[in-house]
Amino acid sequence: MPPVFLKKGRKVSNNYDLYANHAWYVPGVKGMFVLLGWFLLGSLLGGLVIGICNAFVPHEIIEKYGELVMYPLSFLPAMVYVAQKSQRNSLFETGYKLDNRHWGPFKGWQLALITVALTCGTMISADLPNYWNYKLTTASPALKSFYDMVTEILQQMTGGPLWSSFLLAAIFAPIFEEWLCRGMILRGLLTKMKPVWAIVVSALFFALIHMNPWQALNAFIIGLVMGYVYYKTGSLLLTMLIHFVNNGTAVILSQFPSLQEVDFWIDMMPRTTYMIIYVLGLVVLAACLLAFRRIPLEQKRGNIDTVQLNID
Repeated sequence: MPPVFLKKGRKVSNNYDLYANHAWYVPGVKGMFVLLGWFLLGSLLGGLVIGICNAFVPHEIIEKYGELVMYPLSFLPAMVYVAQKSQRNSLFETGYKLDNRHWGPFKGWQLALITVALTCGTMISADLPNYWNYKLTTASPALKSFYDMVTEILQQMTGGPLWSSFLLAAIFAPIFEEWLCRGMILRGLLTKMKPVWAIVVSALFFALIHMNPWQALNAFIIGLVMGYVYYKTGSLLLTMLIHFVNNGTAVILSQFPSLQEVDFWIDMMPRTTYMIIYVLGLVVLAACLLAFRRIPLEQKRGNIDTVQLNID
C-alpha cells in the first residue's frame, strides 16, 4: 500500500507523484556539494560503461548513441543516494514536495503559454551577454583553441540522428537536470537561506555542471529565470518546460545548414534588425516576470508545500 501524506490537514496520496520518495532529503550548501560529488561519480561511471561497450559495440554506434546511455547514468548515483537518505529522514523529519501547483490567478494552460513566452524572451535577452562572453574568453589563441575543442566534443556528444539529439537535449536534460538543480538544490536552499541567494547559488550550480565557460553563462542566466519560476510556483513541470523549449529550439536550429556555423543571433541579421528584436525580447522577458510576480507567496521559502508521512 503506497504511503499517504498530510498536506495542510488533508490526506494526499502519492500514487502519481514521481518525486514523492525524494521529498525528505532537503540539502543545504554542504548537501549541494555532496550531490555534486555523486554527479561527478556518475559521470565517471557513465564513461566507464561506454569504455566497456567500446570493446563489444561498433564505434559508430557508440558515437551516435552512447550519450543516451552515459547521460542518465551520470545522475543515477545521486538519485539512489537521495532516495535512501529521504527514506531514512521520512521517519522523523518534515519533507518538502519537489513539484507543486501554485498557479495564482492563472489557469495552468495560461501559465504554460506565459512560460513559453518567458523562455523566448530569455533566449533573446541572453544572446548579447553570451556574445560578449565569447569575445572575452576567446581573445587569446590558446583560449580560442580550447573553445574549438569544447565545441567539437559537444558536437560529437550530440552528433547522432535528430531524434537522439532531441531526446538527449530536450527530454533527458529537462527531466534529470531539473530534478537535481531545482527539485533538489533550489528546494533545499530555499528552506535554509534567503530566496534571492538560494536562486543565485542554484543558478551557479546549474552553470557549474555544464563544465565549460561558454555554456556556463547562458546556463546561469536561464538558471536565474527558472529559479524564480520555481520559487513562485513550486512547479518542476514549468521549469522543465523552459528547459525543453530552450534546448529543443537549439537542436532544431542546428539542423539548418545555414545556421550550423552561427553561434549567436547577432551574427544572423543586420544590427538594426537585431537591436529591435533584442529590445522586444527584453520587453517580453520583463512582462512575463511581472506576470509570475502576481502569484502570491504562501510562505517565505516560496510556494514549496510540506509533506509528512502519515504513520497512524
